[in-house]
Amino acid sequence: MNQPNQCDAEIIAIGSELLIGGRSDSNSLFLADELGKLGIAVRFKSVVGDDKQDIVIAIHTAVKRAQVIVLTGGLGPTVDDCTREAVASATGHRLGRRKEALDGMTARLAQWGRIASPAQLRQAMIPSGATVLNNPVGSAPGFCLTWKKALILSLPGVPREMEEMMRQDVLPLLRAQHESLGLSPRAPIVRQVFHTFGLPEADIDAKVKGLIPKGASVDLGLLASPMGVLVSLTTRGNQSALVKSQILMEKLTNEVRSRLGEWLFAEGRDTMEEVVGRELIKQGLMLAVAESCTGGLIGHRLTQVAGSSAYVDRGAVCYSNRAKTDMLGVPADLISLRGAVSGEVAAAMACGIRERSNVSVGLSVTGIAGPGGGTETKPVGLVYVGLDDGTGRPISREFRFHGDRNVIKQRSSQAALDVLRRWLFDKTKRDGRDLREKRD
Repeated sequence: MNQPNQCDAEIIAIGSELLIGGRSDSNSLFLADELGKLGIAVRFKSVVGDDKQDIVIAIHTAVKRAQVIVLTGGLGPTVDDCTREAVASATGHRLGRRKEALDGMTARLAQWGRIASPAQLRQAMIPSGATVLNNPVGSAPGFCLTWKKALILSLPGVPREMEEMMRQDVLPLLRAQHESLGLSPRAPIVRQVFHTFGLPEADIDAKVKGLIPKGASVDLGLLASPMGVLVSLTTRGNQSALVKSQILMEKLTNEVRSRLGEWLFAEGRDTMEEVVGRELIKQGLMLAVAESCTGGLIGHRLTQVAGSSAYVDRGAVCYSNRAKTDMLGVPADLISLRGAVSGEVAAAMACGIRERSNVSVGLSVTGIAGPGGGTETKPVGLVYVGLDDGTGRPISREFRFHGDRNVIKQRSSQAALDVLRRWLFDKTKRDGRDLREKRD
Protein backbone atom coordinates (compact mmCIF):
# COMPACT_ATOMS: atom_id res chain seq x y z
CA MET A 1 0.00 0.00 0.00
CA ASN A 2 1.43 3.40 -1.01
CA GLN A 3 1.97 6.06 1.62
CA PRO A 4 -0.10 9.26 1.23
CA ASN A 5 2.98 11.30 0.37
CA GLN A 6 3.98 9.06 -2.51
CA CYS A 7 3.09 10.38 -5.93
CA ASP A 8 1.29 8.10 -8.35
CA ALA A 9 0.47 8.91 -11.94
CA GLU A 10 -2.08 7.68 -14.45
CA ILE A 11 -1.81 7.96 -18.22
CA ILE A 12 -4.94 8.29 -20.34
CA ALA A 13 -4.20 7.65 -24.02
CA ILE A 14 -7.00 9.04 -26.18
CA GLY A 15 -7.88 7.97 -29.71
CA SER A 16 -10.27 5.47 -31.26
CA GLU A 17 -7.46 4.25 -33.51
CA LEU A 18 -5.69 2.96 -30.39
CA LEU A 19 -8.64 0.67 -29.72
CA ILE A 20 -9.27 -0.72 -33.20
CA GLY A 21 -5.68 -1.59 -34.13
CA GLY A 22 -4.85 1.31 -36.40
CA ARG A 23 -2.02 2.61 -34.23
CA SER A 24 -0.11 1.50 -31.16
CA ASP A 25 0.43 3.67 -28.09
CA SER A 26 4.14 4.43 -27.87
CA ASN A 27 3.72 7.57 -25.75
CA SER A 28 3.12 5.74 -22.48
CA LEU A 29 6.58 4.16 -22.42
CA PHE A 30 8.24 7.55 -22.80
CA LEU A 31 5.98 9.15 -20.21
CA ALA A 32 6.58 6.37 -17.68
CA ASP A 33 10.35 6.70 -18.06
CA GLU A 34 10.34 10.49 -17.68
CA LEU A 35 7.95 10.51 -14.73
CA GLY A 36 9.95 7.74 -13.09
CA LYS A 37 13.06 9.91 -13.14
CA LEU A 38 11.17 12.27 -10.83
CA GLY A 39 10.12 9.45 -8.55
CA ILE A 40 6.55 9.51 -9.88
CA ALA A 41 5.28 5.99 -10.48
CA VAL A 42 2.81 5.27 -13.27
CA ARG A 43 0.39 2.86 -11.57
CA PHE A 44 -2.44 2.89 -14.13
CA LYS A 45 -2.94 3.41 -17.83
CA SER A 46 -6.25 3.80 -19.65
CA VAL A 47 -6.95 3.80 -23.38
CA VAL A 48 -10.11 5.68 -24.37
CA GLY A 49 -11.74 6.30 -27.72
CA ASP A 50 -12.72 9.68 -29.13
CA ASP A 51 -15.88 9.93 -27.06
CA LYS A 52 -16.34 12.90 -24.73
CA GLN A 53 -18.32 11.06 -22.07
CA ASP A 54 -15.88 8.13 -21.99
CA ILE A 55 -13.00 10.56 -21.46
CA VAL A 56 -14.93 12.27 -18.65
CA ILE A 57 -15.43 8.91 -16.92
CA ALA A 58 -11.73 8.09 -17.31
CA ILE A 59 -10.75 11.42 -15.72
CA HIS A 60 -13.18 10.94 -12.81
CA THR A 61 -11.72 7.48 -12.19
CA ALA A 62 -8.10 8.63 -12.45
CA VAL A 63 -8.47 11.55 -10.06
CA LYS A 64 -9.50 9.14 -7.27
CA ARG A 65 -6.23 7.19 -7.45
CA ALA A 66 -3.48 9.41 -8.88
CA GLN A 67 -1.95 12.78 -8.11
CA VAL A 68 -0.68 13.33 -11.67
CA ILE A 69 -2.89 12.55 -14.66
CA VAL A 70 -1.41 12.80 -18.15
CA LEU A 71 -3.75 12.78 -21.14
CA THR A 72 -2.31 12.36 -24.64
CA GLY A 73 -4.29 12.85 -27.83
CA GLY A 74 -7.51 14.52 -28.90
CA LEU A 75 -6.19 18.10 -29.15
CA GLY A 76 -6.34 18.38 -32.94
CA PRO A 77 -8.74 20.45 -35.08
CA THR A 78 -11.08 17.69 -36.27
CA VAL A 79 -14.56 16.90 -34.99
CA ASP A 80 -13.40 13.75 -33.17
CA ASP A 81 -10.81 15.70 -31.14
CA CYS A 82 -12.78 16.31 -27.95
CA THR A 83 -10.23 16.18 -25.10
CA ARG A 84 -10.57 19.91 -24.38
CA GLU A 85 -14.34 19.61 -24.07
CA ALA A 86 -14.05 16.47 -21.93
CA VAL A 87 -11.62 18.05 -19.44
CA ALA A 88 -13.80 21.16 -19.20
CA SER A 89 -16.89 19.03 -18.59
CA ALA A 90 -15.18 16.74 -16.07
CA THR A 91 -13.72 19.57 -14.00
CA GLY A 92 -16.44 22.21 -14.41
CA HIS A 93 -14.03 24.70 -16.05
CA ARG A 94 -15.59 26.60 -18.94
CA LEU A 95 -13.80 26.60 -22.30
CA GLY A 96 -12.62 29.91 -23.70
CA ARG A 97 -10.25 31.12 -26.39
CA ARG A 98 -6.89 32.03 -24.87
CA LYS A 99 -4.66 34.62 -26.48
CA GLU A 100 -1.39 32.84 -25.65
CA ALA A 101 -2.72 29.63 -27.16
CA LEU A 102 -3.95 31.39 -30.29
CA ASP A 103 -0.71 33.36 -30.72
CA GLY A 104 1.47 30.28 -30.39
CA MET A 105 -0.67 28.33 -32.85
CA THR A 106 -0.84 31.07 -35.49
CA ALA A 107 2.90 31.72 -35.22
CA ARG A 108 3.62 28.03 -35.81
CA LEU A 109 1.28 27.90 -38.80
CA ALA A 110 2.87 31.05 -40.23
CA GLN A 111 6.25 29.32 -40.18
CA TRP A 112 4.70 26.68 -42.43
CA GLY A 113 3.20 29.32 -44.76
CA ARG A 114 -0.36 28.68 -43.55
CA ILE A 115 -3.11 30.52 -41.72
CA ALA A 116 -5.47 29.04 -39.15
CA SER A 117 -8.67 27.57 -40.52
CA PRO A 118 -11.94 27.89 -38.57
CA ALA A 119 -11.48 24.28 -37.42
CA GLN A 120 -7.94 24.96 -36.21
CA LEU A 121 -9.14 27.91 -34.13
CA ARG A 122 -10.77 25.30 -31.87
CA GLN A 123 -7.28 24.36 -30.71
CA ALA A 124 -7.00 27.70 -28.90
CA MET A 125 -10.00 26.85 -26.69
CA ILE A 126 -8.61 26.13 -23.20
CA PRO A 127 -10.44 25.39 -19.91
CA SER A 128 -10.60 28.41 -17.60
CA GLY A 129 -7.94 28.48 -14.90
CA ALA A 130 -5.65 26.20 -16.88
CA THR A 131 -2.06 27.04 -17.77
CA VAL A 132 -1.32 26.94 -21.51
CA LEU A 133 1.58 24.67 -22.49
CA ASN A 134 3.42 25.82 -25.60
CA ASN A 135 3.89 23.37 -28.44
CA PRO A 136 7.36 24.05 -29.95
CA VAL A 137 6.91 21.48 -32.71
CA GLY A 138 3.24 21.40 -33.77
CA SER A 139 0.21 23.64 -33.82
CA ALA A 140 -1.90 22.18 -30.99
CA PRO A 141 -1.18 23.78 -27.58
CA GLY A 142 -1.51 21.73 -24.43
CA PHE A 143 -2.66 22.79 -20.99
CA CYS A 144 -2.59 21.82 -17.34
CA LEU A 145 -4.82 22.50 -14.35
CA THR A 146 -5.22 21.37 -10.77
CA TRP A 147 -8.50 19.73 -9.80
CA LYS A 148 -9.34 17.83 -6.61
CA LYS A 149 -5.66 17.92 -5.57
CA ALA A 150 -4.61 16.24 -8.82
CA LEU A 151 -2.54 17.84 -11.56
CA ILE A 152 -4.15 17.19 -14.96
CA LEU A 153 -1.85 17.55 -17.97
CA SER A 154 -3.24 17.45 -21.51
CA LEU A 155 -0.73 16.90 -24.32
CA PRO A 156 -0.94 16.13 -28.05
CA GLY A 157 -0.87 12.51 -29.16
CA VAL A 158 1.82 13.06 -31.81
CA PRO A 159 4.92 11.52 -30.14
CA ARG A 160 7.44 14.15 -31.22
CA GLU A 161 5.20 17.01 -30.06
CA MET A 162 4.38 15.33 -26.76
CA GLU A 163 8.02 14.53 -26.01
CA GLU A 164 9.25 18.08 -26.62
CA MET A 165 6.47 19.55 -24.49
CA MET A 166 7.32 17.15 -21.68
CA ARG A 167 10.97 18.11 -21.77
CA GLN A 168 10.52 21.87 -22.12
CA ASP A 169 7.46 22.62 -19.97
CA VAL A 170 5.99 19.66 -18.11
CA LEU A 171 9.03 18.21 -16.33
CA PRO A 172 10.14 21.63 -14.97
CA LEU A 173 6.53 22.24 -13.90
CA LEU A 174 6.37 18.92 -12.06
CA ARG A 175 9.63 19.62 -10.27
CA ALA A 176 8.35 23.05 -9.20
CA GLN A 177 4.97 21.73 -8.03
CA HIS A 178 6.32 18.71 -6.16
CA GLU A 179 5.93 20.41 -2.78
CA SER A 180 2.58 22.05 -3.61
CA LEU A 181 1.17 18.61 -4.38
CA GLY A 182 2.00 17.62 -0.80
CA LEU A 183 4.71 15.18 -1.78
CA SER A 184 7.94 14.31 -0.01
CA PRO A 185 11.12 13.69 -2.00
CA ARG A 186 11.39 10.21 -3.50
CA ALA A 187 14.24 8.42 -5.14
CA PRO A 188 14.03 8.30 -8.92
CA ILE A 189 12.48 5.16 -10.37
CA VAL A 190 15.47 3.89 -12.34
CA ARG A 191 14.88 1.54 -15.26
CA GLN A 192 17.77 -0.21 -16.96
CA VAL A 193 16.86 -1.79 -20.30
CA PHE A 194 18.73 -4.51 -22.20
CA HIS A 195 17.94 -5.48 -25.80
CA THR A 196 18.57 -9.03 -27.01
CA PHE A 197 18.09 -10.80 -30.32
CA GLY A 198 18.36 -14.41 -31.42
CA LEU A 199 16.91 -16.29 -28.45
CA PRO A 200 13.21 -16.84 -27.63
CA GLU A 201 11.69 -15.35 -24.49
CA ALA A 202 11.77 -18.67 -22.62
CA ASP A 203 15.52 -19.02 -23.17
CA ILE A 204 16.20 -15.45 -22.05
CA ASP A 205 14.02 -16.08 -18.99
CA ALA A 206 16.13 -19.13 -18.15
CA LYS A 207 19.32 -17.06 -18.39
CA VAL A 208 18.11 -14.44 -15.89
CA LYS A 209 16.30 -16.83 -13.57
CA GLY A 210 17.20 -16.28 -9.91
CA LEU A 211 18.88 -12.95 -10.69
CA ILE A 212 16.99 -10.79 -8.18
CA PRO A 213 17.80 -11.46 -4.51
CA LYS A 214 14.79 -12.18 -2.31
CA GLY A 215 13.41 -9.00 -0.77
CA ALA A 216 15.28 -6.66 -3.14
CA SER A 217 13.37 -3.55 -4.26
CA VAL A 218 14.08 -4.29 -7.93
CA ASP A 219 11.63 -5.70 -10.47
CA LEU A 220 12.74 -7.87 -13.41
CA GLY A 221 10.71 -7.67 -16.62
CA LEU A 222 10.78 -9.38 -20.03
CA LEU A 223 9.01 -8.24 -23.18
CA ALA A 224 9.13 -10.12 -26.49
CA SER A 225 8.70 -8.39 -29.87
CA PRO A 226 9.77 -8.95 -33.50
CA MET A 227 12.95 -7.03 -32.68
CA GLY A 228 13.95 -9.44 -29.91
CA VAL A 229 13.41 -9.78 -26.17
CA LEU A 230 13.73 -6.75 -23.92
CA VAL A 231 14.97 -7.31 -20.37
CA SER A 232 14.42 -4.59 -17.78
CA LEU A 233 15.49 -3.88 -14.21
CA THR A 234 13.36 -1.32 -12.36
CA THR A 235 13.90 0.07 -8.86
CA ARG A 236 10.83 0.88 -6.84
CA GLY A 237 12.10 4.21 -5.52
CA ASN A 238 13.15 4.18 -1.88
CA GLN A 239 14.73 7.45 -0.76
CA SER A 240 16.00 6.06 2.57
CA ALA A 241 17.86 3.20 0.83
CA LEU A 242 18.99 5.15 -2.25
CA VAL A 243 22.73 4.37 -2.03
CA LYS A 244 22.10 0.69 -1.30
CA SER A 245 19.68 0.53 -4.24
CA GLN A 246 22.21 2.13 -6.60
CA ILE A 247 24.90 -0.37 -5.59
CA LEU A 248 22.50 -3.28 -6.11
CA MET A 249 21.41 -1.99 -9.53
CA GLU A 250 25.02 -1.67 -10.66
CA LYS A 251 25.75 -5.22 -9.51
CA LEU A 252 22.63 -6.61 -11.22
CA THR A 253 23.36 -4.68 -14.43
CA ASN A 254 26.81 -6.25 -14.69
CA GLU A 255 25.34 -9.69 -13.95
CA VAL A 256 22.70 -9.29 -16.69
CA ARG A 257 25.39 -8.32 -19.20
CA SER A 258 27.39 -11.39 -18.26
CA ARG A 259 24.42 -13.74 -18.47
CA LEU A 260 23.10 -12.43 -21.78
CA GLY A 261 26.53 -12.37 -23.43
CA GLU A 262 26.54 -12.34 -27.23
CA TRP A 263 22.74 -12.11 -27.38
CA LEU A 264 22.81 -8.62 -25.85
CA PHE A 265 23.11 -6.05 -28.62
CA ALA A 266 22.15 -2.74 -26.97
CA GLU A 267 21.10 -1.01 -23.78
CA GLY A 268 18.78 1.90 -23.03
CA ARG A 269 17.26 3.58 -26.08
CA ASP A 270 19.87 2.31 -28.55
CA THR A 271 18.63 0.41 -31.60
CA MET A 272 20.36 -2.27 -33.65
CA GLU A 273 20.88 0.15 -36.54
CA GLU A 274 22.56 2.67 -34.24
CA VAL A 275 24.86 0.01 -32.80
CA VAL A 276 26.05 -1.21 -36.21
CA GLY A 277 26.33 2.37 -37.48
CA ARG A 278 28.68 3.37 -34.70
CA GLU A 279 30.82 0.28 -35.27
CA LEU A 280 31.00 0.86 -39.04
CA ILE A 281 32.23 4.41 -38.39
CA LYS A 282 34.70 3.19 -35.77
CA GLN A 283 36.20 0.70 -38.22
CA GLY A 284 36.06 3.07 -41.20
CA LEU A 285 33.87 0.73 -43.27
CA MET A 286 31.32 1.46 -45.98
CA LEU A 287 28.23 -0.72 -46.43
CA ALA A 288 25.94 -1.62 -49.34
CA VAL A 289 22.75 -3.61 -48.94
CA ALA A 290 20.83 -5.88 -51.33
CA GLU A 291 17.30 -6.77 -50.22
CA SER A 292 14.70 -9.14 -51.54
CA CYS A 293 11.99 -10.12 -49.02
CA THR A 294 12.50 -7.05 -46.81
CA GLY A 295 11.85 -4.70 -49.71
CA GLY A 296 14.14 -1.88 -48.56
CA LEU A 297 13.36 -2.07 -44.82
CA ILE A 298 17.02 -2.55 -43.85
CA GLY A 299 18.09 0.46 -45.88
CA HIS A 300 15.28 2.51 -44.38
CA ARG A 301 16.30 1.61 -40.84
CA LEU A 302 19.97 2.34 -41.44
CA THR A 303 19.28 5.74 -43.02
CA GLN A 304 16.88 6.76 -40.22
CA VAL A 305 20.04 7.35 -38.18
CA ALA A 306 21.46 10.87 -38.57
CA GLY A 307 24.90 10.84 -40.19
CA SER A 308 24.42 7.43 -41.80
CA SER A 309 25.83 8.71 -45.09
CA ALA A 310 29.23 8.21 -43.46
CA TYR A 311 28.81 4.44 -43.67
CA VAL A 312 25.86 3.62 -45.97
CA ASP A 313 26.75 3.78 -49.66
CA ARG A 314 23.64 2.37 -51.35
CA GLY A 315 20.83 -0.14 -51.19
CA ALA A 316 19.14 -2.20 -53.89
CA VAL A 317 15.76 -3.91 -53.79
CA CYS A 318 16.21 -6.99 -55.99
CA TYR A 319 12.85 -8.67 -55.63
CA SER A 320 12.62 -10.74 -58.79
CA ASN A 321 15.07 -13.39 -59.96
CA ARG A 322 15.84 -11.24 -63.01
CA ALA A 323 16.72 -8.29 -60.77
CA LYS A 324 19.12 -10.44 -58.78
CA THR A 325 20.87 -11.40 -62.01
CA ASP A 326 20.74 -8.02 -63.76
CA MET A 327 21.59 -5.80 -60.78
CA LEU A 328 23.84 -8.06 -58.72
CA GLY A 329 25.24 -10.54 -61.19
CA VAL A 330 23.83 -13.58 -59.38
CA PRO A 331 24.17 -16.43 -61.91
CA ALA A 332 20.78 -17.50 -63.29
CA ASP A 333 21.82 -21.15 -63.17
CA LEU A 334 22.60 -20.79 -59.45
CA ILE A 335 19.08 -19.51 -58.84
CA SER A 336 17.66 -22.36 -60.91
CA LEU A 337 19.75 -24.93 -59.05
CA ARG A 338 19.44 -23.70 -55.46
CA GLY A 339 16.41 -21.41 -55.59
CA ALA A 340 16.23 -17.67 -54.93
CA VAL A 341 15.76 -18.42 -51.23
CA SER A 342 19.00 -20.19 -50.39
CA GLY A 343 22.25 -19.59 -48.60
CA GLU A 344 24.19 -19.71 -51.86
CA VAL A 345 22.07 -16.99 -53.48
CA ALA A 346 22.21 -14.83 -50.33
CA ALA A 347 26.01 -15.01 -50.40
CA ALA A 348 26.09 -14.22 -54.13
CA MET A 349 23.79 -11.22 -53.58
CA ALA A 350 26.08 -9.85 -50.87
CA CYS A 351 29.12 -10.36 -53.09
CA GLY A 352 27.39 -8.73 -56.05
CA ILE A 353 26.31 -5.58 -54.21
CA ARG A 354 29.75 -5.21 -52.62
CA GLU A 355 31.61 -5.53 -55.93
CA ARG A 356 29.28 -3.19 -57.84
CA SER A 357 29.44 -0.61 -55.07
CA ASN A 358 33.17 -0.99 -54.48
CA VAL A 359 32.61 -0.84 -50.71
CA SER A 360 34.03 -2.68 -47.72
CA VAL A 361 31.12 -5.00 -46.99
CA GLY A 362 27.94 -6.17 -48.70
CA LEU A 363 24.85 -7.35 -46.79
CA SER A 364 21.90 -9.22 -48.29
CA VAL A 365 18.63 -10.89 -47.38
CA THR A 366 16.33 -13.23 -49.28
CA GLY A 367 13.38 -15.19 -47.94
CA ILE A 368 9.68 -16.07 -48.01
CA ALA A 369 7.64 -13.49 -46.12
CA GLY A 370 4.27 -15.08 -46.91
CA PRO A 371 1.47 -15.60 -46.52
CA GLY A 372 1.87 -17.65 -49.73
CA GLY A 373 4.90 -18.91 -51.61
CA GLY A 374 6.06 -21.50 -49.12
CA THR A 375 6.65 -25.21 -49.78
CA GLU A 376 7.27 -28.23 -47.58
CA THR A 377 11.04 -27.85 -47.95
CA LYS A 378 11.02 -24.04 -48.00
CA PRO A 379 8.21 -22.85 -45.71
CA VAL A 380 6.97 -19.33 -45.10
CA GLY A 381 9.42 -17.63 -42.73
CA LEU A 382 12.55 -19.23 -44.20
CA VAL A 383 15.12 -16.42 -44.57
CA TYR A 384 18.80 -16.30 -45.52
CA VAL A 385 21.19 -13.48 -44.75
CA GLY A 386 24.42 -13.05 -46.68
CA LEU A 387 27.53 -11.01 -45.93
CA ASP A 388 30.64 -10.53 -48.06
CA ASP A 389 33.79 -8.57 -47.20
CA GLY A 390 35.90 -9.44 -50.24
CA THR A 391 38.10 -11.98 -48.48
CA GLY A 392 36.71 -14.87 -50.50
CA ARG A 393 34.89 -16.27 -47.46
CA PRO A 394 31.28 -15.04 -47.73
CA ILE A 395 28.88 -15.70 -44.87
CA SER A 396 25.33 -17.03 -45.12
CA ARG A 397 22.99 -17.65 -42.20
CA GLU A 398 19.64 -19.43 -42.16
CA PHE A 399 16.65 -18.28 -40.07
CA ARG A 400 13.14 -19.61 -39.63
CA PHE A 401 10.66 -17.01 -38.45
CA HIS A 402 6.96 -17.14 -37.67
CA GLY A 403 4.27 -14.49 -37.78
CA ASP A 404 2.48 -12.52 -40.48
CA ARG A 405 4.19 -10.90 -43.45
CA ASN A 406 4.99 -7.68 -41.62
CA VAL A 407 6.45 -9.48 -38.60
CA ILE A 408 8.62 -11.72 -40.77
CA LYS A 409 9.97 -8.68 -42.62
CA GLN A 410 10.76 -6.95 -39.32
CA ARG A 411 12.49 -10.01 -37.92
CA SER A 412 14.42 -10.51 -41.16
CA SER A 413 15.73 -6.95 -41.09
CA GLN A 414 16.76 -7.36 -37.45
CA ALA A 415 18.46 -10.67 -38.20
CA ALA A 416 20.42 -9.15 -41.09
CA LEU A 417 21.63 -6.27 -38.95
CA ASP A 418 22.52 -8.72 -36.17
CA VAL A 419 24.62 -10.79 -38.58
CA LEU A 420 26.42 -7.57 -39.51
CA ARG A 421 26.83 -6.62 -35.82
CA ARG A 422 28.36 -9.96 -34.93
CA TRP A 423 30.69 -9.85 -37.92
CA LEU A 424 31.83 -6.33 -36.98
CA PHE A 425 32.65 -7.32 -33.39
CA ASP A 426 34.32 -10.54 -34.51
CA LYS A 427 36.39 -8.47 -36.95
CA THR A 428 37.50 -6.22 -34.11
CA LYS A 429 38.67 -9.30 -32.18
CA ARG A 430 40.42 -10.75 -35.25
CA ASP A 431 42.16 -7.47 -36.06
CA GLY A 432 43.29 -7.09 -32.44
CA ARG A 433 44.60 -10.65 -32.40
CA ASP A 434 46.45 -10.15 -35.70
CA LEU A 435 48.01 -6.95 -34.39
CA ARG A 436 49.22 -8.67 -31.22
CA GLU A 437 50.69 -11.52 -33.26
CA LYS A 438 52.62 -9.05 -35.43
CA ARG A 439 54.00 -7.33 -32.36
CA ASP A 440 55.06 -10.67 -30.86
